[in-house]
Amino acid sequence: MAQANTTKMKITKVAWRLFHEKGYNETTIDDIVAESGTSKGSFYHYYNSKDELLSSLSDLCDAKYEETVKTLDPDMNAFDKLLFLCYTVHDMFEKEIPVGLIASLYSSQVVTKGDRHLQHKDRFYYKIIREIIQEGQYRGEITDDLSCDEVQKLYTMAERAIIYDYCICDGSYSLSDYTREVMPRLICSLKK
Repeated sequence: MAQANTTKMKITKVAWRLFHEKGYNETTIDDIVAESGTSKGSFYHYYNSKDELLSSLSDLCDAKYEETVKTLDPDMNAFDKLLFLCYTVHDMFEKEIPVGLIASLYSSQVVTKGDRHLQHKDRFYYKIIREIIQEGQYRGEITDDLSCDEVQKLYTMAERAIIYDYCICDGSYSLSDYTREVMPRLICSLKK
């Protein structure tokens, strides 16, 4: 199972890098297969088409969250952990993912009648955010005037709002800088 997840993530990471470097329309499945060192069979095992890769952005983000969580100081304030995770992933968005693809993904989540994969509560993202909030509430660093679910909803909504704004402004400013300026203000009421 671990090998399968590794293969899928290799395909996903290479695809998104190529989308950034060459553009989505110019990147072919053959390019993705060649660069990832996998096979077409592997590609089609995980994805029915290149378009389906758009929904893999949540997987890519979760992989970044997993990687980043390992670097967190356990004694770091929970509020600061949340901000650090947000900054790291938004930095990745700005550097590695074309704003048009992010916008396509977000718009697909608004109009879809089916799978809203960005909001799957079993994603690593939601699990780690919840864990950090619970830790922060226990240690008196995050408000307990709201339930963990309510804090999580406000936090994730603030993250999505920043990315959404970046998309509707067509990436005309630095997402990294804007996130560092705005996110602490948006979630300051969550800090105890």
